[in-house]
Amino acid sequence: MITSSYQPVAGRFLISEPFMHDLNFRRSVVLLVEHGDKGSLGFVLNRQLDITINEVVENLPPLSAPVFMGGPVEQSTLHYVHRLGEQLTGSRKVYEGVYWGGNFEELKEQIILGRVAPGDILFFIGYSGWSPGQLKDELERKSWIVAPEDPNFIFRDTYDDMWRSVLKTLGDKYRIISNYPVDPRLN
Repeated sequence: MITSSYQPVAGRFLISEPFMHDLNFRRSVVLLVEHGDKGSLGFVLNRQLDITINEVVENLPPLSAPVFMGGPVEQSTLHYVHRLGEQLTGSRKVYEGVYWGGNFEELKEQIILGRVAPGDILFFIGYSGWSPGQLKDELERKSWIVAPEDPNFIFRDTYDDMWRSVLKTLGDKYRIISNYPVDPRLN
């Protein structure tokens, strides 16, 4: 399997190699929001759930924002990536125009005031996490392809074909990979 020349940093995408066996990450695109000496953390962008955020969080003002399975770690937690920036105290800038977390009570107030559109925020149940050195090892084993930052892949209308779409932006050799069947024995 081939790898890209990009290095993992916050804001970049991890694209699973085409034949990854781990069902949590098969054909997944993970947005890294944190990467450093203490490990890495991200959210799977193409595992949208068939529920609304109002089914997950009681007493949240109505908002038709998507909810995703962010990863296999701590699936009892809720996280969010948004474009609200400084409107939420404690939000962390991933890169320009993309933020992670922040004060949830302030988020509820912003929703009540009509300052949050459904396309401004994504919610995640659980997250994807790597201990120090773990992601480096997985990259060396070519389990992941790193793709550059692109907010157009984060805040979009559909996430169904995202794995293939992100790969295609990396050039011809990745365009070929994007067409690999899930099970080559069935080809």
